[in-house]
Amino acid sequence: MNLPACFEPAHTTDGTLPLVLVGRDGLAAWRDAQPAAVQAWLKANDFSGQPGAPLLVPGADGQPAFALAAVADAGDPLALAHLPQMLPPGGYRLSEHSPQAVDPALAVLGWGLGSYHFGRYLKPTREPARLVLPAEGDAVAEALDQVEAAGLVRDLVNTPTEHMGPAELEAIVAELARMHGGETRSVVGDALTDQNFPAIHAVGRASHRAPRLVELNWGDPSHPRLAIVGKGVCFDTGGLDIKGADGMRNMKKDMGGAAHAVGLAKLVMARKLPVRLQLLVPAVENAIGPNAFRPGEVLATRQGLSVEVDNTDAEGRLVLCDALTYAAEAKPALLMDFATLTGAARIALGPDLPALYANDDTVAAEYLAAGENARDPLWRMPLWRPYLHYLKSNVADLANSGATRMAGSITAALYLERFVPEGQAWTHVDVYSWNDSARPGKPAGGEAQGLRAAWQLLRRRFGG
Repeated sequence: MNLPACFEPAHTTDGTLPLVLVGRDGLAAWRDAQPAAVQAWLKANDFSGQPGAPLLVPGADGQPAFALAAVADAGDPLALAHLPQMLPPGGYRLSEHSPQAVDPALAVLGWGLGSYHFGRYLKPTREPARLVLPAEGDAVAEALDQVEAAGLVRDLVNTPTEHMGPAELEAIVAELARMHGGETRSVVGDALTDQNFPAIHAVGRASHRAPRLVELNWGDPSHPRLAIVGKGVCFDTGGLDIKGADGMRNMKKDMGGAAHAVGLAKLVMARKLPVRLQLLVPAVENAIGPNAFRPGEVLATRQGLSVEVDNTDAEGRLVLCDALTYAAEAKPALLMDFATLTGAARIALGPDLPALYANDDTVAAEYLAAGENARDPLWRMPLWRPYLHYLKSNVADLANSGATRMAGSITAALYLERFVPEGQAWTHVDVYSWNDSARPGKPAGGEAQGLRAAWQLLRRRFGG
């Protein structure tokens, strides 16, 4: 892979400054061992070891001799994430004399995530500081792949629908397949009804941009089959049940589930995980037009269940149900989906904690453990089947939503579960895909949430 601009090759020394890392507990002992001039400089600048306030320390000639930064938690993947934007531009290398050690892979991960800027329309005010790769080897290479995958998720979510509609999303998947030796096919427009994807077609038919199901297949057919499905609603007006202005403002991010699925598929292929991968992205715009699907209509689905449309703004589960049915037909060892599915999940868990649903307790436990280990947490929510009565319809097998606002995220997951065959291991992540404000390593805008957790789960299950 090409090295991102925020990194320099390992062993580079020319023109780079040592970066000394200290922990708060070890700061006093380290400071007391420094020359008097360094101690005076630290005192003059009131360097107290607070994370987030790096300091350049001059040498005898008045030029910077090294950079100093405090680390609160060396095991935090974002421990160094503030440094690329806070240190002056230039190259830095982790000092071998740092009293605080940081795992090289975590250093790379945090530095890369903290260097991100969405620059398609607005140039950055400055370039991030560059880090010399602190080591070579597979762990650092994996960290670089994770940085690249997270950047792809962020880019996809941040790009306005004008430049990230169904066709553009399809092109991204096709380019990934080309890069990694996969194959793609797409079912577009009226061909969706011909090939029995009626719910995807119904949601996307009102847009001038044709709906489609994008499919990527990669890997050795003899390996365990892995299916990843992502909700690709490239813009969601709410349909005829139109959203208010506030609710519609950021709906370019309603394809955040697809972005996560694409980013995870990229990791699977880049790391050559021994699986037979199937990536499915139902890509649509939920638009308003003369042929928009209407409340009260009864839609067919690929599985054969009829669905009454209670609300056209509950469209994500409609496109997902056809894709999940199709994925399950090949009986994968694991079926995963990602979706910006409900505001109710945000009400329950807030913007930073994705909701995890799973029909297999072992898989759920492994997923949660992977999230804890990667410091990329999720929270398991219950598939409380008594709540299925909220989706009862008098004219169809079920409705896509109901009159109550109770348990909105749970009922959405229960709807999806109806399209997963019994015995098929399945996970569903209801993800926000967005940072409302900027924090170190978490820039405002599109965000990859739970991506590292999902990757670690797959690596442990299928990595051999």
